[in-house]
Amino acid sequence: MAPVPLRLRPRHAGFAVVWLVVAFDVLVLLWMLLSSLKTAKEIFASPFSLPATWQFDNWARAWQVSEFGPAILRTVVVVAATAAGTVAIAAPAAYALSRFRTRSASPLTSFFALGLGIPVQAIMLPLFVALSQVGLVNSLSGLIIVYVATSVPFAVFFLTAFFRNLPGDLEEAAAIDGATPWRTYWQIMLPLARSGIVTLLILNVIQHWSEGLLSLIFLQDPAQQTLPLALLGFLTRVQYSGADWGGLFAALGIVILPLLIIYVWLGRRIIEGMTLGSGK
Repeated sequence: MAPVPLRLRPRHAGFAVVWLVVAFDVLVLLWMLLSSLKTAKEIFASPFSLPATWQFDNWARAWQVSEFGPAILRTVVVVAATAAGTVAIAAPAAYALSRFRTRSASPLTSFFALGLGIPVQAIMLPLFVALSQVGLVNSLSGLIIVYVATSVPFAVFFLTAFFRNLPGDLEEAAAIDGATPWRTYWQIMLPLARSGIVTLLILNVIQHWSEGLLSLIFLQDPAQQTLPLALLGFLTRVQYSGADWGGLFAALGIVILPLLIIYVWLGRRIIEGMTLGSGK
């Protein structure tokens, strides 16, 4: 009897590809962390071996030379203000678009969805000109405005799915009790969409923590630089003042590890929020 050939199902093949990608990413992360604890000579001589002497001073030197302390504080302010501003604008807009049955609701939803397809490179120059005319270039406030403006389309599109699938019976009961639309939204519907809002906040933090293109354009004063710009400045110093590759890998670790901790800590919440928003 001839042996039955094994058939690899598409689902199993997909799992295999995903685990290969995950394994590759984990290996790259481990290699980066090990390289941050080596000397520059050892990185090139034995890139895949354990450090002969653990160079923990690379991290201290990267922190001091790159001035990561003030940059992290500015980044936290920008990221927190951007996340809060995005939710404050997107949540009422998403609720209105999902609940108000008017002729303009559907076109407005499509209008926000179109914003997802506009590349940032296409709007950088108009935004720079507009903000320079009102004195918001080279300020954290201007960068926050740009971040919020570029985040609102996805936020509205994302939260609309949550509000659209929440039970309408609660709104009808609140209206019978005499609640205004604003009170219904604030006290009833917004708490019910808490999972989507928390997911949106986490995604917003991850997106803007290491964003460097817009901050490079709108922040030209070294005293206003955020974390990605501090990393870029440290890279420039490494290139022109010596091959401190161990310090550079340590600087990369300082930038990446907070995001990694947030994702490991709240990754399940992100997946649950994305699933609830798309599966209801």
